Amino acid sequence: MPHEHPHDHAAHAPIVASHAMTPYEKRASAIESLLLAKGFISAEAMRQKLEEIDAITPALGTRVVARAWVDPAFKAQLLVNAKEAIATLGIETDALTTLVALENTSTIHNVVVCTLCSCYPRALLGLPPDWYKSLNYRSRVVVGPRGVLREFGTDIPADVEVRVYDSTADMRYLVIPERPAGTEQLREAELAELVTRDSMIGVAKARTPVAV
Repeated sequence: MPHEHPHDHAAHAPIVASHAMTPYEKRASAIESLLLAKGFISAEAMRQKLEEIDAITPALGTRVVARAWVDPAFKAQLLVNAKEAIATLGIETDALTTLVALENTSTIHNVVVCTLCSCYPRALLGLPPDWYKSLNYRSRVVVGPRGVLREFGTDIPADVEVRVYDSTADMRYLVIPERPAGTEQLREAELAELVTRDSMIGVAKARTPVAV
């Protein structure tokens, strides 16, 4: 039996931010207001675009990594011109700024941060996790990456070089995690399941087949 609930159709109070706006948020809000006022974009078009961005998941990034693992020619192109290589997979790259792919190997482990704010390859990985945006991570991973990685459960051997890359408004990075051993017989789609968001940031390694 359906339940009826009374609804208050009185005007709602305006939505307000629950925290003080940062300088970057204020600038973005001012630009948004100007674009709307000048008619360059409608509120509905902006809402739809934000909805599209919010719907993106790391699945696109996992496809890129899995292809790089099985296709040496694709990986070579990815390391030279990431956007161009990614476009060959039919993935939309217009929203990407300059993107650099970083390959993790047995001797080098790459990890990505944005020390200023939260610059991140959203077109491939979706929204950044809260910890990526936190001051704790942004300030500490630059000066003590091995210790921070251990907090994520990732212990990097002493003979492996750790490189930290700082994302900016003009430059984004995508880590290509090292392919796990014992995956030679797996298909590309199965390999993609081993790739995680955190492994494409560099704070974790790709999962092993046993862990899936």
